Amino acid sequence: MKLKFSHSWDLSPDEAIRLQREMSKKVVSVGSPSIRYVAGIDVSTSKDDEEGYAAVVVMKYPELEVVEVATANLKIPMVYIPGLLSFRESPIIVKALEKLKTEPDIFMVDGQGIAHPRRFGIASHLGVLFDKPSIGVAKTRLVGSYKEPGENKGDYSLLMDNGEVIGAVLRTRKGVKPVFVSVGHRCNLDFAIRFTLSCCTKYRLPEPTRQAHIAVNEYRRKMQEGSSQTSLFDFS
Repeated sequence: MKLKFSHSWDLSPDEAIRLQREMSKKVVSVGSPSIRYVAGIDVSTSKDDEEGYAAVVVMKYPELEVVEVATANLKIPMVYIPGLLSFRESPIIVKALEKLKTEPDIFMVDGQGIAHPRRFGIASHLGVLFDKPSIGVAKTRLVGSYKEPGENKGDYSLLMDNGEVIGAVLRTRKGVKPVFVSVGHRCNLDFAIRFTLSCCTKYRLPEPTRQAHIAVNEYRRKMQEGSSQTSLFDFS
């Protein structure tokens, strides 16, 4: 995969915030794309917070069968600052995405899309950089208010911020905490909700990001241990 848009990652926090505001204008929040391959994306960090690890798991849709795994690691370029997570994690993810041989039709990211103070979370950032449909599926809320959704799978409530709908709080399994779904790029919220739900099997998290979470933690352990033993995944 190749970037369609690029910028420097060597930015101060103030410069990063200005860039978010500028790039948020490029986000397209309409569309219902046709999907054959979905890429689940997740990042893990070392205990000392110095090194970041990314995994991209491409799955055939709707079968949800893994067809390719790409990984990468880099020194983390920015300390953690709320709202600027993308500037810590995206450079590592970009490196992994550029290794893919199978081009996905959509990114599903463990993080926020437009459910972000500047409407430009990591799912939106990656979507704009590659000009790909993208969805943010986060485990926690970053911004906004909501009413607790119903208890059944598929129940959801709207996530609101200053009178604006910025996402949905979706119950993916009865009796478990909901996830926070938001548009990343080139799709609408209704599609993002339906697609996320269709990727949920028997777990709280949708399979693409769940598999990416498993893969990135396996990769991080292997890299930190320096082990050459055979893994379930191909991390080349």
